[in-house]
Amino acid sequence: MTAPIAIVGAGIAGLAAAQTLIRAGQQVQIFDKSRGSGGRMASKRSEAGALDLGAQYFTARDRRFIDALNEWRRAGCAAEWNPALYQYRDGRLSPSQDEQPRWVGVPRMSAITRHLLADLPVTFDCRITEVFRGAQHWHLLDAGGETHGPFAQVIVAMPAPQATALLSSVPKLAATVAGVSMEPTWSVALAFPTPLQTPVEGCFVQDSELDWLARNRCKPERDTTLDTWVLHATSAWSKAHLDASKDEVIERLHGAFAELIGCPLPAPTFSLAHRWLYARPRNPTSGAPWAIPTWASSSVATGAPAVGWKVPG
Repeated sequence: MTAPIAIVGAGIAGLAAAQTLIRAGQQVQIFDKSRGSGGRMASKRSEAGALDLGAQYFTARDRRFIDALNEWRRAGCAAEWNPALYQYRDGRLSPSQDEQPRWVGVPRMSAITRHLLADLPVTFDCRITEVFRGAQHWHLLDAGGETHGPFAQVIVAMPAPQATALLSSVPKLAATVAGVSMEPTWSVALAFPTPLQTPVEGCFVQDSELDWLARNRCKPERDTTLDTWVLHATSAWSKAHLDASKDEVIERLHGAFAELIGCPLPAPTFSLAHRWLYARPRNPTSGAPWAIPTWASSSVATGAPAVGWKVPG
């Protein structure tokens, strides 16, 4: 019996790879260090409802990705999002002319990866620390010292800086992955008891600590009890404040939000901050050997889709 293929990472890249392999008649085993699927498409459950702290939406241009999107729509886990989009530049808010269709998971971004996961075999809360070759097969070692395997092949589907450490058995691939730099993003969520008196539902920001903001509650099938907003800082600001406390980040980004939103801003009844160390690639690889860009023609706000690095078997 052929050994299964291991996939390290249960974000959209790893799960898309798993579904493709299953359709081709292969067996897979998925591992992820988190408690659930999603990666940068994960959503945070909170007392203010589910919040999309990472990827805010995605677009679809490639026919293959559009086919996948249509399947998600039929399954009820994706829907179009038509926000009132604005841009903030030179101290002024103005409507955005960007009419690109945008899509989100429903009732939260992570619904898509949960749909892809389905009943695939997965081990959560398992941080893989080493990938090594045995006499005939590959094996994985986790942080608790447990060995997993044997596997015919391994796909490492995670941001490049995290993948590099797992690819020491394949020096050429490790060197390629090491050349991909990732930039951080601080994400802050705020909730207000009554809706803010602004038409803005999404905004591309320039000349500010902020890069993007969205009215989370205006997305399809979201909880509308509170007026929830998600703010993303620029990569430059996030890098400069990488080790700042969450309270400091919330205060700074809340202040930047108050300056640009153009309406009175009451004190939030809820706030949280999350640091994405590897939010987006600074210099994404192109045509690297054994690199498998998943959904390569899609774009996802705050973080391009992850790349799966296939360890040759």
